[in-house]
Amino acid sequence: MDRDTLIYDWNTAEPVEGPKHRIEFDDETLRDGLQSPSVTNPSIEDKIELLHLMAAIGIDSPDVGLPGAGPHVVETVTRLVEEIRDAKLGMVPNCAARTVIADIKPVADIMQKTGVPIEVCTFIGSSKIRAYTEEWNLDVMLEHSIKALDFAAAEGVPVMFVTEDTTRAHPDDIRALYTAALDHGAKRLCFCDTVGHSTPDGTRNLIRFATQLVEESGRDDVKIDWHGHMDRGLGVWNNIAAIQAGAHRIHGSAMGIGERCGNAPMDLTLVNLKLLGWIDNDLTKLGEYVKKTAEAVNVPLPKSYPVFGDDAFETGTGVHAAAVIKAKQRGDEWLANAVYSGVPADAFGLRQVIRVGPMSGKSNVIFWLEQNGYESNDERVDLIFKAAKDASKLLEDEQLHDLAKSVTANA
Repeated sequence: MDRDTLIYDWNTAEPVEGPKHRIEFDDETLRDGLQSPSVTNPSIEDKIELLHLMAAIGIDSPDVGLPGAGPHVVETVTRLVEEIRDAKLGMVPNCAARTVIADIKPVADIMQKTGVPIEVCTFIGSSKIRAYTEEWNLDVMLEHSIKALDFAAAEGVPVMFVTEDTTRAHPDDIRALYTAALDHGAKRLCFCDTVGHSTPDGTRNLIRFATQLVEESGRDDVKIDWHGHMDRGLGVWNNIAAIQAGAHRIHGSAMGIGERCGNAPMDLTLVNLKLLGWIDNDLTKLGEYVKKTAEAVNVPLPKSYPVFGDDAFETGTGVHAAAVIKAKQRGDEWLANAVYSGVPADAFGLRQVIRVGPMSGKSNVIFWLEQNGYESNDERVDLIFKAAKDASKLLEDEQLHDLAKSVTANA
């Protein structure tokens, strides 16, 4: 069987050009993600477990906190940085900081204590609406930024310069702020859709502006980051658009947790980039990363959440289930994963599941019985099929086992 002849892919009917560089990932789950109004701050043990899962799925840089917030954060950040070092996780940690010396100094101190390079992500607002609200002007913003950048350089701390609300900022102000950052040693420039305003077209326009700005500077050692939010539900698509326009590193959080509607979901970004063929990360632990986050922050994962929700690869519908069952009976897992799914479950450590309920056919019942070691005789099949048709929702496995066993007990 030639698999390419079974699926005509309109996604690639016209060639889609991928990035010419390796895509990098910055995980914001343990900092920006914890600004969500709904989350519980995870224990240090859970944070360490999440760091290991981030490393397993190919995250390059985890944001481990904002040490300027106080001694309790300094303690947590130090412990996480030590874990990255001692467990040889192969990631470069970074820390958020306002463009003030008081926020950058704790990062420098942790670097000296642990011996681990830590990128400081020093941020300042850039849009006129933010400046008007804060009673800032561009000169004040530049003064704050330059002082912070110079202090970081003197301390040997690598800097990513970040402007908040870049997607609503005027090009002249963006140019002035980032030119100052480049002149004062920033190695990365991060462009932010802080309030989730951007569309994919807007994202591409901004990142193209950014790449031109870097080219004009003559600096060939500078990389561009994109940091998006989900207020318009466009986080994943904006991440893809940013990559297409030249961004080197993409930010996101597990499940998209974060302030208001959240950050761009890191997990769904990785899924889509894998399906596009733009990354070759081993994502078999991606589901574990998502579910561990849900448990650690005490935010339930919606059952219909793409790929990793309970319903993502389950079906109780007769026609759909019958097709999956026929594929499985051929011993063709690729076919079973593709016939009624646009995402191959096995690529993410998951599998197709056949359920039994009011919309099921007898093939669902027979398949469930055989998968669970029961003889699929007429009496057992008819009993379960009737119970399923009388039910208002899918039957749980416990109910199915009770029904299957009842036939034996009454025989």
